Amino acid sequence: MKRKFSASWVGSKKPSKQRKFRANAPLHLRHKFLSAHLAKDLKKKYLRRSFPLRKGDTVKVLRGAFKKRTAKVSSLNPRTLKVYLDGIQKQRRDGTKVNVPLEPSNLMITELALEDKERIKALERKLKR
Repeated sequence: MKRKFSASWVGSKKPSKQRKFRANAPLHLRHKFLSAHLAKDLKKKYLRRSFPLRKGDTVKVLRGAFKKRTAKVSSLNPRTLKVYLDGIQKQRRDGTKVNVPLEPSNLMITELALEDKERIKALERKLKR
């Protein structure tokens, strides 16, 4: 089995190939994997279920130790596919505070950062159909 990523890969039902695709995907495609569900009002407004996260978005944590907490996205890591939020930290043994990496599937977007014109275009793309 090849280790390299193939752009011509169409799709497979095999879970092993699905995992391989995600593991070997280049960074410009990995950003799409950092998508989270939209809140009900946003879902109705933009006619889509999920959208890629971006720094500045306000999200609600749905699962884990920080459940029901709302915070802004401080950073994203496409390499590890983790999201870091403002104010959601844990304390190390030496007392320093560290941001907790969260899985995007456990988050829900409650407010979108719409400073970027291209992002607004991407959101409204489905509305034109």
